[in-house]
Amino acid sequence: MTDPEITVVIPTIPPRKELLRRAVDSVWAQTLRPYDVLVPKDIHHRGAAATRQLGLEHVKSDWVAFLDDDDELMLNHLKVLAAAARIFNADYVFSYFMVKDGTGRERPEIDPLGHFGRAFDPDQPTQTTITTLVRTELAQAVGFREPPPGALINGETYGEDFQFTVECVKAGAKIVHVPRRTWWWHHHAGNTSGRPDRW
Repeated sequence: MTDPEITVVIPTIPPRKELLRRAVDSVWAQTLRPYDVLVPKDIHHRGAAATRQLGLEHVKSDWVAFLDDDDELMLNHLKVLAAAARIFNADYVFSYFMVKDGTGRERPEIDPLGHFGRAFDPDQPTQTTITTLVRTELAQAVGFREPPPGALINGETYGEDFQFTVECVKAGAKIVHVPRRTWWWHHHAGNTSGRPDRW
């Protein structure tokens, strides 16, 4: 069966050239070569949601994958997610991450989300990261926006990445979790994930 065409969107801000290079290199090294890589830049400080949306609007392939510019994909990330999308006839697929600390050491015991291996429940959605594979038609219909003020999940506020997931659930998307670690989350004092003051 033919592999799907996937565009990877990596939003960034200008000062992060080295981080961005690492992220982009990890995409082009994939065993399933991407159709395209789009790197929208936030030069007007509009935020992650607007920058991700800008990239999404230019996607031409049937599938879109997202990656933050301070993280990186393992070699089989796209292949694993594409296979799961095909097997389960899913609209949205996400795997899991391996944390790397500030020294570059893998830290499997660190799990800020705490739901590795649990099937996604649309009636009680757990917070996902944005490192996902989604049908482009669905992603473009839903789009990216900031969550409403004070929006909480499990007692914690969330950002545009999980708001996107919430909107996909509302649209009736079939969301599947692949219980494999296929990307590295650089989770330490120098990263920006989940920190609006760092975007």
